[in-house]
Amino acid sequence: MKSQEDLTRVMETYGDMVRRICFVHLKNRHDTEDVFQNVYMKYLLHTTSFETAEHEKSWFVRVTINACTDWLRSLARRKWVPLDVIAEESDSLDSPSAEILEIVLKLPEKYRNVIYLHYYEEYTASEIAGILGKKENTIYTWLSRAKGILREKLGGEWA
Repeated sequence: MKSQEDLTRVMETYGDMVRRICFVHLKNRHDTEDVFQNVYMKYLLHTTSFETAEHEKSWFVRVTINACTDWLRSLARRKWVPLDVIAEESDSLDSPSAEILEIVLKLPEKYRNVIYLHYYEEYTASEIAGILGKKENTIYTWLSRAKGILREKLGGEWA
Protein backbone atom coordinates (compact mmCIF):
# COMPACT_ATOMS: atom_id res chain seq x y z
CA MET A 1 0.00 0.00 0.00
CA LYS A 2 1.18 3.53 -0.78
CA SER A 3 2.16 6.09 1.85
CA GLN A 4 0.10 9.13 2.87
CA GLU A 5 2.73 11.42 1.31
CA ASP A 6 2.52 9.56 -2.00
CA LEU A 7 -1.27 9.74 -1.98
CA THR A 8 -1.16 13.47 -1.23
CA ARG A 9 1.33 14.02 -4.07
CA VAL A 10 -0.76 12.23 -6.71
CA MET A 11 -3.98 13.86 -5.52
CA GLU A 12 -2.40 17.29 -5.89
CA THR A 13 -0.90 16.35 -9.26
CA TYR A 14 -3.78 14.46 -10.88
CA GLY A 15 -6.85 15.25 -8.75
CA ASP A 16 -8.27 17.96 -11.02
CA MET A 17 -7.68 15.86 -14.13
CA VAL A 18 -9.38 12.80 -12.57
CA ARG A 19 -12.38 14.90 -11.51
CA ARG A 20 -12.70 16.46 -14.97
CA ILE A 21 -12.56 13.07 -16.70
CA CYS A 22 -15.17 11.74 -14.29
CA PHE A 23 -17.43 14.75 -14.83
CA VAL A 24 -17.16 14.50 -18.62
CA HIS A 25 -18.30 10.86 -18.40
CA LEU A 26 -20.74 10.91 -15.52
CA LYS A 27 -22.22 14.41 -15.90
CA ASN A 28 -22.86 15.04 -12.20
CA ARG A 29 -20.80 15.87 -9.15
CA HIS A 30 -22.08 13.14 -6.86
CA ASP A 31 -21.14 10.25 -9.14
CA THR A 32 -17.90 12.06 -9.96
CA GLU A 33 -16.91 12.09 -6.30
CA ASP A 34 -17.75 8.41 -5.88
CA VAL A 35 -15.66 7.35 -8.86
CA PHE A 36 -12.89 9.77 -7.84
CA GLN A 37 -12.61 7.91 -4.53
CA ASN A 38 -12.62 4.56 -6.33
CA VAL A 39 -9.75 5.65 -8.58
CA TYR A 40 -7.62 6.66 -5.62
CA MET A 41 -8.46 3.43 -3.79
CA LYS A 42 -7.20 1.54 -6.85
CA TYR A 43 -4.06 3.65 -6.73
CA LEU A 44 -3.50 2.84 -3.07
CA LEU A 45 -3.80 -0.86 -3.83
CA HIS A 46 -1.67 -0.70 -7.00
CA THR A 47 1.60 -2.48 -6.25
CA THR A 48 3.59 -1.97 -9.46
CA SER A 49 5.81 1.10 -9.67
CA PHE A 50 5.56 3.50 -12.58
CA GLU A 51 8.43 3.92 -15.04
CA THR A 52 7.94 7.67 -15.57
CA ALA A 53 5.65 10.50 -14.59
CA GLU A 54 3.94 10.18 -18.00
CA HIS A 55 3.35 6.48 -17.34
CA GLU A 56 1.77 7.38 -14.00
CA LYS A 57 -0.43 10.05 -15.61
CA SER A 58 -1.50 7.65 -18.37
CA TRP A 59 -2.37 5.06 -15.73
CA PHE A 60 -4.63 7.57 -13.97
CA VAL A 61 -6.35 8.52 -17.24
CA ARG A 62 -6.95 4.88 -18.22
CA VAL A 63 -8.10 3.79 -14.74
CA THR A 64 -10.42 6.80 -14.47
CA ILE A 65 -12.03 6.15 -17.85
CA ASN A 66 -12.44 2.46 -16.98
CA ALA A 67 -13.88 3.29 -13.55
CA CYS A 68 -16.41 5.66 -15.14
CA THR A 69 -17.37 3.04 -17.69
CA ASP A 70 -17.80 0.44 -14.94
CA TRP A 71 -19.90 2.88 -12.93
CA LEU A 72 -22.19 3.57 -15.86
CA ARG A 73 -22.55 -0.14 -16.63
CA SER A 74 -23.45 -1.16 -13.12
CA LEU A 75 -27.03 -2.29 -12.82
CA ALA A 76 -27.72 0.08 -9.97
CA ARG A 77 -27.00 3.15 -12.12
CA ARG A 78 -29.44 5.00 -14.35
CA LYS A 79 -28.71 5.18 -18.07
CA TRP A 80 -29.74 8.84 -18.31
CA VAL A 81 -29.04 12.17 -16.69
CA PRO A 82 -31.66 14.93 -16.58
CA LEU A 83 -30.69 18.06 -18.48
CA ASP A 84 -31.32 20.17 -15.38
CA VAL A 85 -28.45 18.34 -13.63
CA ILE A 86 -26.08 19.21 -16.47
CA ALA A 87 -27.32 22.80 -16.42
CA GLU A 88 -26.82 22.95 -12.64
CA GLU A 89 -23.25 21.68 -12.98
CA SER A 90 -22.39 24.14 -15.75
CA ASP A 91 -23.94 27.24 -14.08
CA SER A 92 -20.53 28.30 -12.79
CA LEU A 93 -19.13 28.56 -16.34
CA ASP A 94 -19.43 31.55 -18.63
CA SER A 95 -22.05 31.25 -21.38
CA PRO A 96 -19.80 30.16 -24.31
CA SER A 97 -17.97 27.60 -22.14
CA ALA A 98 -21.25 26.23 -20.81
CA GLU A 99 -22.59 25.86 -24.35
CA ILE A 100 -19.45 24.03 -25.49
CA LEU A 101 -19.50 21.81 -22.39
CA GLU A 102 -23.13 20.89 -22.98
CA ILE A 103 -22.42 19.90 -26.58
CA VAL A 104 -19.25 17.96 -25.66
CA LEU A 105 -21.20 16.08 -22.98
CA LYS A 106 -23.72 14.99 -25.61
CA LEU A 107 -21.03 13.47 -27.86
CA PRO A 108 -20.73 9.68 -28.02
CA GLU A 109 -18.25 8.38 -25.43
CA LYS A 110 -15.40 7.67 -27.86
CA TYR A 111 -15.56 11.22 -29.23
CA ARG A 112 -15.93 12.72 -25.76
CA ASN A 113 -12.78 10.88 -24.63
CA VAL A 114 -10.58 12.01 -27.50
CA ILE A 115 -11.82 15.62 -27.37
CA TYR A 116 -11.15 15.77 -23.64
CA LEU A 117 -7.71 14.15 -23.83
CA HIS A 118 -6.65 16.22 -26.84
CA TYR A 119 -7.92 19.68 -25.88
CA TYR A 120 -7.99 19.62 -22.09
CA GLU A 121 -5.06 17.31 -21.25
CA GLU A 122 -3.09 18.25 -24.40
CA TYR A 123 -2.22 14.71 -25.45
CA THR A 124 -1.20 14.03 -29.04
CA ALA A 125 -3.13 11.54 -31.14
CA SER A 126 -0.38 8.93 -30.74
CA GLU A 127 -0.42 9.36 -26.94
CA ILE A 128 -4.22 9.06 -26.90
CA ALA A 129 -3.95 5.91 -29.01
CA GLY A 130 -1.61 4.41 -26.41
CA ILE A 131 -3.86 5.37 -23.52
CA LEU A 132 -7.04 4.06 -25.14
CA GLY A 133 -5.42 1.03 -26.77
CA LYS A 134 -6.51 2.08 -30.27
CA LYS A 135 -4.67 2.71 -33.52
CA GLU A 136 -3.40 6.23 -34.09
CA ASN A 137 -5.41 6.59 -37.32
CA THR A 138 -8.56 5.65 -35.40
CA ILE A 139 -7.88 8.51 -32.99
CA TYR A 140 -7.38 10.94 -35.89
CA THR A 141 -10.69 9.77 -37.39
CA TRP A 142 -12.53 10.16 -34.08
CA LEU A 143 -11.02 13.63 -33.53
CA SER A 144 -12.03 14.67 -37.04
CA ARG A 145 -15.57 13.39 -36.63
CA ALA A 146 -15.94 14.93 -33.17
CA LYS A 147 -14.70 18.30 -34.47
CA GLY A 148 -17.18 18.05 -37.34
CA ILE A 149 -20.05 17.44 -34.93
CA LEU A 150 -18.91 20.32 -32.72
CA ARG A 151 -18.45 22.63 -35.72
CA GLU A 152 -21.98 21.80 -36.92
CA LYS A 153 -23.54 22.32 -33.48
CA LEU A 154 -21.59 25.50 -32.74
CA GLY A 155 -22.04 27.03 -36.18
CA GLY A 156 -18.41 26.80 -37.34
CA GLU A 157 -16.84 28.07 -34.13
CA TRP A 158 -14.80 24.92 -33.37
CA ALA A 159 -11.17 24.61 -34.46
